[in-house]
Amino acid sequence: MNKEKILGYAIGPIGSGLLGFISLPIITWFYTVEDVGRISMLQVFMSFSVLLFCLGLDQAYVREYHESKNKPALLKTVLFPSLGLSILSFLLLAIYDLKIISIWLYEIPSNYLSVMTILCFVIALASRFLSLILRMQERSFAFSMSQLLPKIIFLIIVVNTVWLGFSRNIYSLITANTASVILAFLVFGWNTRSELLSAIKERININELKDTFSFGWPLIFGGLASWGLNVMDRLFLRHFSTYTELGIYSITMSVAIVVTIFSGIFNTVWSPMVYKWMSEDKFDYEQIDIVLEYVLAAIYFFIVLTSLFSWIIPYFLPSTYSEIEYLIAVCLLGPLLYTLSEVTGIGIAIVRRTKFSMLCAIAAMLCSAILNYFLVPQFGAAGAAVSTAIAFQILFTLRTVISALIWRKKFHIKAIIVMITLLALSSLNLFWESFRAEIYCIWISLLILGFMIFNKSLKSILFLIVKREIL
Repeated sequence: MNKEKILGYAIGPIGSGLLGFISLPIITWFYTVEDVGRISMLQVFMSFSVLLFCLGLDQAYVREYHESKNKPALLKTVLFPSLGLSILSFLLLAIYDLKIISIWLYEIPSNYLSVMTILCFVIALASRFLSLILRMQERSFAFSMSQLLPKIIFLIIVVNTVWLGFSRNIYSLITANTASVILAFLVFGWNTRSELLSAIKERININELKDTFSFGWPLIFGGLASWGLNVMDRLFLRHFSTYTELGIYSITMSVAIVVTIFSGIFNTVWSPMVYKWMSEDKFDYEQIDIVLEYVLAAIYFFIVLTSLFSWIIPYFLPSTYSEIEYLIAVCLLGPLLYTLSEVTGIGIAIVRRTKFSMLCAIAAMLCSAILNYFLVPQFGAAGAAVSTAIAFQILFTLRTVISALIWRKKFHIKAIIVMITLLALSSLNLFWESFRAEIYCIWISLLILGFMIFNKSLKSILFLIVKREIL
């Protein structure tokens, strides 16, 4: 993959991160913490809906794309069952009791909120498959622009709501979110119109459908387990704590997402690139080891520097959110550990043993549920953050070890030890308030130690930078 395509993929996450960083203070200053907690519930269950009704076929599409001789037929084969089942399910739910969705998610009986929520769910599912077309065709700029526009329209609606003096409540936030999802769908549909028209003319290949289901069905449970792993913290905060704690935690996770931009870029590019290497007989084990070392070094310095300079964050937010300074490092670990596991655990997908991904995700989710059950009632957002980080550490370790056993006999012990160290120190910094000065000194020591641990990687990066400047 050339530099232009990687840059194209980078525009989306970077632009989305910047727009999110701009909209974040607006939301925290002009909307209640409770409404911030409620909008997070929409995002939580929108991701659940996409994972459930994708049926694992989205991952099957990615896995089989480069080896498929009839790509439009493959698209129809994976899209039709998912979209049809989702529409039927939500239609039956609406006939039973339309308000049940808004009551369960927001504790507000409202037909309007329920309809907007269902629209978000169904349209986000369709957009998921359309985005995969752009991703697999390596149309990076179109893919990124489809990510940016929803953020732009969301920001415009929120700013105008505040500027024009409209009601600042959950209704305006849900409306803004729904409008952004619809816009993304329209952009995806326009950019993939030729592929969609070709797919309509094709027939669903029953044998191909069986093969994609065979690959994807373990990923249904694995995907739901991954969803549970990602949202278990907010579900327990919703049940055992208050919307205030949920709002604080949600904003912390939003900040974490903003500053982990490179994770989104990497996750978008990595697995399709490896599958393409395999289809073209360009696969080289050493490439994975090199990438792993670079990613591990980036994560290490990212966590250390964040811990050293997190005291800056509270200056941009109301005093209600002061706890974010200590939560942020722990909340960063989850998505970063997942990204690292995409490198060390790639062998599971390569040998098509996806049931192991399912088992890893289930084990991590159960761990998250147990830890959240004991820690959230006592520690609130702090307990949720640590529980989630530990669960992702378990996911990373299991995927790393299992991939080594069924594919390569390389267990990446260095990566496991480094991540456990970062997790332990970040957690101690969150709970041991009286020792934070001493822990800060330890972070400084880790920064210095990092230059020795990743000496070769840093030299290689510096060499590449200098070489390009000379050229």
